[in-house]
Amino acid sequence: MGNINSKIVDGILRISLNRPRVFNSFNTALAKELQGELDRAENDELIRAVLLTGEGDAFSAGQDISELLDPNGPEFSSILSDNYNPIVRKIRNLNKPIVAVVNGVAAGAGANIALACDIVIASKSAKFIQIFSKIGLIPDAGGTYMLPRLIGWQKASALMMLADPISAIEAERLGMIYKVYNDDELENEAEKLVAKLSMMPTLALSRIKEALNKSFTNDFEQQLLVEEDLQVASSKTIDFKEGISAFVEKRKASFVGK
Repeated sequence: MGNINSKIVDGILRISLNRPRVFNSFNTALAKELQGELDRAENDELIRAVLLTGEGDAFSAGQDISELLDPNGPEFSSILSDNYNPIVRKIRNLNKPIVAVVNGVAAGAGANIALACDIVIASKSAKFIQIFSKIGLIPDAGGTYMLPRLIGWQKASALMMLADPISAIEAERLGMIYKVYNDDELENEAEKLVAKLSMMPTLALSRIKEALNKSFTNDFEQQLLVEEDLQVASSKTIDFKEGISAFVEKRKASFVGK
């Protein structure tokens, strides 16, 4: 059994981090396997949506400290440049929707990888922790970029400096994540959500994602031009024609992601 369990069912790639004995903490092997799965999602036209979760009682506890302490382990710089940064880049640039299903603790890089996903849902028992300052580090895996944009400067600064854990319920209230479900409902709700996304016009969803990514650095006038370009391109798709026809004919649309 590898560091990741994955399967494709009905156009959905389910990726599950599989190091439950260490709370799915990341080592280089796990990071590389996750990158490979994200590449697979990008390049396989039969995959229309991605679900990312963890085996056992955690989503991910972040970096495996034993790898940091290993004298023969990777340099700290390569853990960032070769492991985490490629993961969050691939998540943000993925041409399919990706949903993080946080089933337990999401700490450090594990939390920030989840927050890089398009939609995040969590169980009521889940917790999010920017744990870095407790060992004299700063947030990585895109955390200093994503978190203040999700919840604002003050809250993000406090959570990063104080390393306070927050509940999934509080994370939802802050706008950090989309929704919280009872623990025994999370799996079913996650499957329904990702199935819904997979049946939608996924090319349009990828362009929504592209527009959001560009909004991080554009001013208002630049963003209007981005919307114009992407909207015109979307109006020429098979899915747009199908959506209009289905609306006029009062039937359910059948989208193909083209």
